[in-house]
Amino acid sequence: MNIAAFKSSLEHDTPPIGLTVQLEALWYDGKGEWEQAHDLINDLADKQSAHVHAYLHRKEGDLWNADYWYRRAGQQRPATTLEEEWLALINLLL
Repeated sequence: MNIAAFKSSLEHDTPPIGLTVQLEALWYDGKGEWEQAHDLINDLADKQSAHVHAYLHRKEGDLWNADYWYRRAGQQRPATTLEEEWLALINLLL
């Protein structure tokens, strides 16, 4: 799957089969379902999940919590738009 196919899949009601949990969370976020996205990665401790978790809290506007999760992911909050970060995360995880 590439980024174009991922974005096109947002037209469907369910995520594509075979996505990692991190990509599935980003898929739900792309559908405007922040809570569903957050629920998928909330209890995961790996760095990729922490990175997605950080992005979600940044999107929520909770920068203190986002920065905590960026540190857990070994990242810094990017100086990009949320859309750019969403795309970068998808590209990283595909």
